[in-house]
Amino acid sequence: MKSTDNTFSAKHADDSSGFLLWQVTSLWQREIKKALEQYDLTHSQFVLMASIHWLTLNKQDVTQIMLSSHTKIDPMTTSTVLRTLQVKGFVQRREHSTDTRAKTVYLTEEGKKIIKKAVVTVENFDKTFFSKLGDHVTGFNSQLRKLLTEEA
Repeated sequence: MKSTDNTFSAKHADDSSGFLLWQVTSLWQREIKKALEQYDLTHSQFVLMASIHWLTLNKQDVTQIMLSSHTKIDPMTTSTVLRTLQVKGFVQRREHSTDTRAKTVYLTEEGKKIIKKAVVTVENFDKTFFSKLGDHVTGFNSQLRKLLTEEA
């Protein structure tokens, strides 16, 4: 007998955008974790290192605040992850040249070598993972950006 409880507005679980996003994100994160194991990096560590590399190619000094804003990782977590990367020898933190309250972050030579390899691995994984979307990848990315820009 079918229940008369109408707690959910969705008729089927996969009609829920949030539930689908959660499932896809979980699958993607699980596979990214496997891909990054060979570099001894967590996904957060990868994102921060890749972002430092990206921002360094476009700007002189990368601060922790700039990095936190770029990655949407809260400042406290950014600092904690950077500390771990510093211990691993992949990142250096220094006082900012003009703002004594700010820390500037740099990849070490070892960090640069690791992130360049890891980026190739992640980009290849993403290409394969999202290939199921075919010609809709650009539109999918556009919709994701729309969700990000309309944050509460």
